[in-house]
Amino acid sequence: MAKQTKQGQPKRLAWHAILFATTALSGAVAAPSAFAQDEESAVGDIVVTATKREENLQDVPISVQALGAERLEELGITDFEEYAQHLPTLSYSPSYGPGYNRPFMRGVASGENGNHSGSMPSVGTYLDEQPITTIVGNLDMHLYDVSRVEVLAGPQGTLYGASSQSGTVRIITNRPDADAFSAAYDLEFNATRYGGYGQVGEGYVNIPLGDRAAIRIVGWAEHDDGYIDNRLGSRFYETCDFDVGCLGSGPTDENSDVADQNYNTTDTLGGRIALGIDLNDSWTITPQLMGQQQRTDGAFAQQSDVGELAVMHFFPEWNEDSWIQGALTIEGQINNFDLVFSASRLSRDVDSNQDYADYGYFYDVFAGYGCYYVDNAGAGSICDVATGGARLGNPINPGQQVGGNDHYDRETYEFRIASPANSRIRAIAGIFYQLSEHEIHQRYYFSEDFRDDYEVTGWADTIWLTEQTRTDEERALFGELSFDFTDSLTATIGMRAYETENSLVGFFGFGSGFSGSTGESQCFGGPFRGAPCTNLDASTSETGQLYRANLEWNIDEDRMLYATYSEGFRPGGINRRGSFGPYQSDFLDNYEIGWKTDWADGRLRWNGAIFHQVWADFQYAFISTGSSGLTQIQNAGDAEIDGIETDVTWVPFDSLRINAGATWLSTELTSAEITGTQVGSELPVSPDLKFDFTARYEFTLGNWEAFLQGGATYVGERQTSILTLGPDSDAELLGTLPEYWIADISAGIEQNGLSITLFIDNLFDERAINGRYTECAVGTCGAPPLGDALEGTFYDVVSRPMTAGVRFGRKF
Repeated sequence: MAKQTKQGQPKRLAWHAILFATTALSGAVAAPSAFAQDEESAVGDIVVTATKREENLQDVPISVQALGAERLEELGITDFEEYAQHLPTLSYSPSYGPGYNRPFMRGVASGENGNHSGSMPSVGTYLDEQPITTIVGNLDMHLYDVSRVEVLAGPQGTLYGASSQSGTVRIITNRPDADAFSAAYDLEFNATRYGGYGQVGEGYVNIPLGDRAAIRIVGWAEHDDGYIDNRLGSRFYETCDFDVGCLGSGPTDENSDVADQNYNTTDTLGGRIALGIDLNDSWTITPQLMGQQQRTDGAFAQQSDVGELAVMHFFPEWNEDSWIQGALTIEGQINNFDLVFSASRLSRDVDSNQDYADYGYFYDVFAGYGCYYVDNAGAGSICDVATGGARLGNPINPGQQVGGNDHYDRETYEFRIASPANSRIRAIAGIFYQLSEHEIHQRYYFSEDFRDDYEVTGWADTIWLTEQTRTDEERALFGELSFDFTDSLTATIGMRAYETENSLVGFFGFGSGFSGSTGESQCFGGPFRGAPCTNLDASTSETGQLYRANLEWNIDEDRMLYATYSEGFRPGGINRRGSFGPYQSDFLDNYEIGWKTDWADGRLRWNGAIFHQVWADFQYAFISTGSSGLTQIQNAGDAEIDGIETDVTWVPFDSLRINAGATWLSTELTSAEITGTQVGSELPVSPDLKFDFTARYEFTLGNWEAFLQGGATYVGERQTSILTLGPDSDAELLGTLPEYWIADISAGIEQNGLSITLFIDNLFDERAINGRYTECAVGTCGAPPLGDALEGTFYDVVSRPMTAGVRFGRKF
C-alpha cells in the first residue's frame, strides 16, 4: 500500500500520454499503405576484430556474438546491463549498483564477492585496443557512437591473456572519418513506475581536418531516477554477550535524516575525443581521450524484512566513480605486414559511503561482540558489568558505516605484427605488458564517540581500517600461426608465454585495544599512507604458457564448421590474512565444436557451438562466519561445464527481421576442497538456460519510414552459492534465484535523419531478481546465532520497474 503514494496525478498523466501515443501509432500500422517494401534485404554482415584482424564475423572460426551499431541503436542499448540482456552467453553478478557488475561467460563463476583484494575477473573487457577490467567490476561506460560490441565466448588466453579466462567483451568505438562531416544528437525522456523521471542527452560531431585527418567528439549526460524507497523506521540494538546472554538494554537508532522515496538515483556525465591522422597511405595514428563521472545515491536492492522496492537503512549511501583513459594507437604496413602499437593509461577514482548497520545488528550484537562498543566513560567494556565488574563504559550505537576510496592506475602496451591475410601461411605475433596499481582505503566507523583505546590509531571512531596498495603486473609474448591445407581446410595453433606478479602491502584490521586480533597487534613495520603501521607485505609470481588449436572446414561459401581447443587462466594472488596463505592460479580448458551457416539465399543465419570445459583449482572468494568479515580466497576444487549456445537471424521477407539466441548450461563440481562444498553440486550465478528473442517489422507510413519492435529475454533459475552442505549452508539460506521473463516493446518513425521512438521497457513490470546478498557473512546476517525468533536480512538486486519513454534523434 505504501507504494501507492508514489503515483501522483502528473505521473498518471505522463503514462496516459505515452500509452495513447503508442496506441495511435499501432493503429497507423494497420493502414493498408503500410506494407510497401524495399526490393532487397539480407541478414547483413558485421566486420569484427576478435582475432586481431578485420574479418567478417561469419569467417571467424570461434564463437563470437556481436551487436553492431544498427542493432545497438534499435535496441536502445546504452550500458552494460542492457547489452548483457541481449547476449545469452553473458551473465553477471550485480552488487551495490552501477560500476560494480562482474561479468561471467559460459557458467564460469564460483560466486566470488568481488573484494578489492580478491580474484581477478574471469572475463576481460576491452575498449578498442585497451583493457579496462578492474578488480571490483568493469567500467560502466555509457555507450554512444559505438561501432559494435563483440563478445568472444570461451577462453581467449593466447591473444588476450589474464582475465580473459572464460571470454572477452570488446567495445569498439567509431573512429574519426576524414571523408565527410557527420553529426547527430539524441534526447530521451522516460518515466519509471514507482519511480520518477529520467533524461538522456547524447551527441557527436565528426569534423574532417583536410584530406588526411579528422576529429571526433562525443558527449553524453544521463539522469536515472530511483525506484527504491528508504523507509522511515528504527532499530533497537540490544547489548548481548556470549557468556551471559542479552542484557535487556541498549541504544536505539532511527533514520529520519536519510529516509526518502526513490533514493537510488544515478547521474552520469562523460565524453570522448579522438583524432585520426593518416600520415600517408600506409600509416595512421589515433590518439584518444575518454572519461566519465558517475554519481549514484542509495541502495539498488530491496530488503527482505522491509518490503518490495524498499530498504530501511540508517546512514548515507553514495558512490562517485570517475575515470579517464588516454590511448594511442599507431597502425601501419611494411611490405604488406600489418603493424599495430597501442598504449593506454587508465586512472579511476571511486569514493563511496555505505550503510553497514546490519553488521552491527547481527554480527557485533547478536554474535556477542556488541558489548565492546562503548564510549570513554570507563577503562574497559560494558561486558565486565555482566560478569560482576564495575561499570566501564556506556554502550554506543553499534551501527557502522563504510567510507571508501579506491584509486586505480593501469598502463598497458601492446605491439603486434600480422602477415598478409591472403597468404596460405598466416601469422600474428606480439608482445604485451600491463601494470596495475590499486590504492585501497576502507574505513569502518561509528556515528557516535567510540572508545579511544579501541579506535585504530589516528582514525577517530574507526573500528577497522584497510589502507593497502595492490599491484598486478603481466608480461607476455603471444603468437598464432594458420595454414591452409586446402582452399576449404585451415589449421591454427597459438601460444602465449606469460609472467605475472601480484603484491599486497599495507595495513588492515582493528586498533591496539583489540589485543590478539587482526590489526595493530600484528604490525611489524612503520606507518603506511596514513595507517598507524604495516602488518602486511607479501608478493607472489608465476610463469606459464597457454595454448590454442583450431581446425576450420569451409564446406562452401555459406557454411563452416570448426573445432577448437583453448586455454585460459587467472593469476594467483595474496590473501590479506597471512594464515590463509596465497591462492594459486586457476585454469580453464575448453573443447568446442561450432558452426557458422547462411541459408535461404542469405535470409537465414544460424550459428552455434557445443562445448565442454574443465575448470581446475578454481578460485573462490568468500566471507566465512567467525572471520570478522574478512574476505579470504581459496582454490575450491574442480568443475566441469557442458553447454550449447546458438543464435539465429531470419529475414523471412524484406520488412521483417527476427533475432534469437540461447545458451544452455550444465555445471557440476567434480572435486571439493573447502568446507561446505560437495561434489555434484551446481556452480552459482549463471542460469541453466538464457534465451533472447527480438522481432522488428519495418514499413512505410506516408512519407515516414516506421517500425514496430518487440522482444523478450528469459533467464532460468540460478544457484546462489557453492556452499551447499549443512542445514544452514549459504546456498540454503540465500535460496535459489527464480526464473524470469523481461519483455520490451518500441515503435518509431524516421525521415531525413529525424527519428522519434516510443518505448516501454519491462513491459509487464517483472520484479526480476539478478542477485542476492547479505551485508556480512551469510551464516551470521542470514542466520542469527541467538535463536530462531530473529530472521536474517537479505537483499535482492531487482530489475528496474516498467519504464516508458520517448527518444528524439537527429542525424546530419
